[in-house]
Amino acid sequence: MRSKQQTLDAVIDCGIVAVVRGESAEPVFKAIDAVLKGGVTVVEVTFTVPGALEIIRQLRLELPDNVVLGAGTVIDAKRAADAIGAGAEFLVAPNLNLDVIRTAVDAGKVVMPGALTPTEVVTAWQAGADLIKIFPANVMGPGYLKDLHGPLPQVRFIPTGGIDLSNAADYIKAGAAALGVGGSLIDKKLVAAGDWAALTDRARRFTEVIREARGSG
Repeated sequence: MRSKQQTLDAVIDCGIVAVVRGESAEPVFKAIDAVLKGGVTVVEVTFTVPGALEIIRQLRLELPDNVVLGAGTVIDAKRAADAIGAGAEFLVAPNLNLDVIRTAVDAGKVVMPGALTPTEVVTAWQAGADLIKIFPANVMGPGYLKDLHGPLPQVRFIPTGGIDLSNAADYIKAGAAALGVGGSLIDKKLVAAGDWAALTDRARRFTEVIREARGSG
């Protein structure tokens, strides 16, 4: 098992957290396999997926060692504890719940709570958050992230919501440490069609965009 710092380093190095949602375990497993082939090695299974905890347990046993596995939509301390018990290496939430942060800190796990305002961001950071999930990012845009990053250069941001291939580079250049990417990477229509090759191609394109944006930054 990775240390907390190793998990955090792996998330930032990859630059993308693939947010996985689905109606059952089978498409979730296949979608994860597809994006891994495209170079995205950090995946988040949300609690909106039926049987999410069991899926996380099974993935923990089956995924290659280089894959970083986390849980999403961790909105309270119980979910946080359950996810950690199932094998999640990081926790992501759309909201700011200090009990979730404390649970993760006490367990030595990476935590990425949701925040939007400067007050929420600083509150989360001071409570021990490792990355701050700016959500929903598309409401404010890359310019807002850049404005936050100015007075808060020590804070690591992971904007999520509305991130796609057309704007991913803009968020990286605005100061994002990584990006949370859901539907524009793991497209529901492609999953329904079983077009796993297309998902692999999207993952590859996202990783290329991240690499190029960091290189030009």
